[in-house]
Amino acid sequence: MQTTPNSIDLLKYILPEEIFNYFTLIKVEEQKGQLHFYLEEINSLPEKYAGRGMESNGFHKESLIRDFPLRGKPMYLHVRRRRWLDLDSGQSVSRDWNAVAKGTHHTQDFAFFLKELIGFIPDYGPLA
Repeated sequence: MQTTPNSIDLLKYILPEEIFNYFTLIKVEEQKGQLHFYLEEINSLPEKYAGRGMESNGFHKESLIRDFPLRGKPMYLHVRRRRWLDLDSGQSVSRDWNAVAKGTHHTQDFAFFLKELIGFIPDYGPLA
């Protein structure tokens, strides 16, 4: 028996793999020929802080990350990462998430592709 995929099943083939382990897709918009995916980190405490007195403490400032174009349209991920407050130390902590290529605003896979294709990673600015 064949099943019909839902929207989230299809997006798992399009967006970076780790997105669905840690984030919820809030909305998708097309703006001026660009695709914008809005993601919020789920409220699931990182394992290394399990058993400690922690509470959710809002979000970091939204990050804008460029990913592979889709059907010729630039694609941007608007990512809101959570932070938690360590009640004992008063320190704010976050999950380690390394999907962005160092020194860029590109996903690691997209940055690697660009570097292999043209020999460098262009800087398109925040909204090219």
